[in-house]
Amino acid sequence: MELPVASDGVRPSSCRKPTPARFEDSGFYQHYGDKSDALTGYETLDAPPHYDFYANTEVWGRRRRFRPSLYQLHAKPEDDCRPPMYEETTAGPTESSDDEEETTEPPPEPTRFGWVQGVMCLQIRCMLNIWGVILYLRLPWITAQAGVGLTWVIILLSSCITGITGLSTSAIATNGKVKGGGTYFLISRSLGPELGGSIGLIFAFANAVAVAMHTVGFAETVTDLMSEHGAVMVDRINNIRIIGIVTVTCLLGISMAGMAWESKAQILFFLVIMVSFVNYIVGTIIPASPEKQSKGFFSYRADIFAANFVPDWRGPEGSFFGMFSIFFPSATGILAGANISGDLKNPTVAIPRGTLMAIFWTTVSYLIISATIGACVVRDASGLLNDSLTSSSADCVGLSCNYSWDFTECINNKSCLYGISNYYQMMSLVSGFAPLITAGIFGATLSSALACLVSAPKVFQCLCQDKLYPLIGFFGKGYGKNQEPIRGYLLAYIIAVCFILIAELNTIAPIISNFFLCSYSLINFSCFHASVTNSPGWRPSFRFYSRWLSLLGAVCCVVIMFLLTWWAALIAVGVVVFLLGYTLYKKPDVNWGSSVQAGSYSFALNQCVGLNSVEDHVKNYRPQCLVLTGPPSRRPALVDLVSCLTKSLSLMMCGNVVTASSCLSELQEANSSRHVSWLNQRKVRAFYRGVVAADLRSGVNVLLQGSGLGRMKPNVVLMGFKSDWSRSSPEAAHSYIGILHDAFDLQFGVCVLRMREGFDVSPPRRSHVKSEETTFQKKQGKKTIDVYWLSDDGGLTLLLPYLLTRRRRWSSCKVRVFVGGDPDRKEEVLALIKKFRLGFHDVEVLPDVYQNPQPESVRRFQDLIGPFSVDPDPKQDPGSGLGRQQEEPWRISQQDVERNQAKTLRQIRLNEVLKDYSRDAALIVITMPVGRTGVCPSMLYLAWLDFLSRDLRPPVLLVRGNQENVLTFYCQ
Repeated sequence: MELPVASDGVRPSSCRKPTPARFEDSGFYQHYGDKSDALTGYETLDAPPHYDFYANTEVWGRRRRFRPSLYQLHAKPEDDCRPPMYEETTAGPTESSDDEEETTEPPPEPTRFGWVQGVMCLQIRCMLNIWGVILYLRLPWITAQAGVGLTWVIILLSSCITGITGLSTSAIATNGKVKGGGTYFLISRSLGPELGGSIGLIFAFANAVAVAMHTVGFAETVTDLMSEHGAVMVDRINNIRIIGIVTVTCLLGISMAGMAWESKAQILFFLVIMVSFVNYIVGTIIPASPEKQSKGFFSYRADIFAANFVPDWRGPEGSFFGMFSIFFPSATGILAGANISGDLKNPTVAIPRGTLMAIFWTTVSYLIISATIGACVVRDASGLLNDSLTSSSADCVGLSCNYSWDFTECINNKSCLYGISNYYQMMSLVSGFAPLITAGIFGATLSSALACLVSAPKVFQCLCQDKLYPLIGFFGKGYGKNQEPIRGYLLAYIIAVCFILIAELNTIAPIISNFFLCSYSLINFSCFHASVTNSPGWRPSFRFYSRWLSLLGAVCCVVIMFLLTWWAALIAVGVVVFLLGYTLYKKPDVNWGSSVQAGSYSFALNQCVGLNSVEDHVKNYRPQCLVLTGPPSRRPALVDLVSCLTKSLSLMMCGNVVTASSCLSELQEANSSRHVSWLNQRKVRAFYRGVVAADLRSGVNVLLQGSGLGRMKPNVVLMGFKSDWSRSSPEAAHSYIGILHDAFDLQFGVCVLRMREGFDVSPPRRSHVKSEETTFQKKQGKKTIDVYWLSDDGGLTLLLPYLLTRRRRWSSCKVRVFVGGDPDRKEEVLALIKKFRLGFHDVEVLPDVYQNPQPESVRRFQDLIGPFSVDPDPKQDPGSGLGRQQEEPWRISQQDVERNQAKTLRQIRLNEVLKDYSRDAALIVITMPVGRTGVCPSMLYLAWLDFLSRDLRPPVLLVRGNQENVLTFYCQ
């Protein structure tokens, strides 16, 4: 019920007549003219639906509208002269009156791509990142190892995983406005900061390592070209390192130049790759020259395709999942477009269309290249022109014998340098013009490296700006109108350089496979979880997804992670679990409306409804406490005691009654979120409920009857003792006792806590500052908890001390149980307590508890109730005292004193006993006396409670159960 805040160019104008000319674009405001200062019955503030009512940001140059609050619509016009109204003003800084005629320039808009350009840009970016180094340098080799058949299985399995992930990504991306941060933004805003943060770090790191993988692929090609032309710098490994570092440094410069330059470079790379593809297909059709035949290329041959269709595993990596781990990084580029979501004008359109189209066309291209290379090139060839056959030979080995070539020697010696099993640059050899394939390799590797180099810092920047983890905020700073993450670029550059030094493509590729699979698994799980929670907020405009397909994709990703490299999978999962645990422990102050929140609600709702079909049993009894704290920060001791009793065990609800007329300020005070914030900061697991009522008693009655949900409702009410009852108005004291009677009538257990120093404290000036430590937060050491079990209330008087000793701060305290009666009752009571398994072994019998109190104590009690006694004048009518008592029911007549004399003397005597036995206890728990309605006046009952617990150093907890068992010694 908060009024709109007057900020960001919005100025409140309540109680004044705005000029109609200022609202020419909002006709319904026109009724505020100069005719009348008061609203008539035909005037309304109701506004038609408008975009501004739901937007979080302002549009420059357009006046923003605000929806009137319910209070404005509902309150009486005369209550506040006129419901506050808000002028529509142009967004931006407010200028002085001298500069009103000057036009203020709008802030520079960042460069973003429209939906057509965005779809094309995103599709091109994804395709370039997918095509990468694996396509040119490893796909022919994988085809030789796994055969065309299993290579297609690897490609289609990868495409299925990426396709399902693409559908899940599209669903998540179209469920609301997507900002920068790409994959991290999608997961974190869907699953929450716990999993989103960990995946954000992993995905950013995987992209940084992917920069190294693609750069090493580029450096391999350059090194091979240098060796073919006799150019040598150092050796092959160091050549790759030197070329790789120089290349990634140049890519860093392009990426730091901004998205416009990077986008132009990507389009150029795309055109080069498309030309290289055409060149390759043309090369497979052109008849093979003798030089190409000597290296294993014989153009399309059915027997070559048949031989290459089956696998031929070689080397330590020769297995299905070994090949899959090397190939799969080539399919991970599907999120390259989503990672630049902040640079798209309409990401909800561009991401689904661009991503799915990129997956389709790249899958087709992989299948075509695998099939064509497997139909044209044999696995092994020597590359020597002298190995041609002039006549058939019975000793010739291999398919090449059918085409007049004998590679038997190198095949038997395993020294063949060419063929798709041995030569990584086979696509260059097959093509019509080899330099174009080299250019394609350059384009594919550099474009993929550039895309990853852009993606990693942008994902990491969004993560840093959310401040989920310490020590990384430094990298969240953006520069320029596009907020480029310059520091993030430098960090990604350093990581890439470290992995470039490995200089081995087959070693780097499996490292990042598990990290990408982990990311894909969580994206799919995000879509499944958001769907299965049935949250009304899950309304993706992209409908072509299935929650069960997303779950299948998530499970497949996890299974494949462990089948690829089990130790790398354990590392990835370990990192996720560690970061998840850290985030759960720190509990960052963010609220993104995640599916985890929706799932928690659904789970809690289902469990609460399920409890309705379960009958209560004494074995499962839990004290569910309604604590009348008022504002919780004002009575921290009361909160801390009940928290010790209920934390991780049962329900605790703090109740606050605001006694005032129901105007806006009181309603806001009763339902202010600062009370819940204070409880959370104090790590108290409790609910808060505030009500507005005419008086305290009626408000508490509302809480007693209306708090809770199903069986999750309070059964014990706990309140502080009204120490100033004798000084306050009799009506207030009478209302206080009325609360106790109401609780008893509603079958509540009742607890009253009294502390010598009182409860009320000054609230902290700032909501994030905790109150000072209370008695119940301190370690109690070897003190005692003295329990005076004088009347059987069902066992609540024993249960509460037992729960208290389960807390670490109270676990060293010894519990002493005091009972009244003959000394021979000790064994009987001890045997009963032993059956309850409470662990209490110290029982003392108080035979003198029923003795008469000291006369001085009796006199002090009489002085206490004297001001509230009825003392009728003998000259007046004898019934006048009774009439006065009916008008003032708290009054104590002589008849009331005589009728309750035995109970009165017992409370006075108990106070003397408490002073004798429990002077040094940490806490006194005593059975609370019950005053009968209509028999014991409220002031007499209050005097009992006061005198029983007065002048005692330890806190005193008066307990009275509802006379139903809360303890049992049976097992059923």
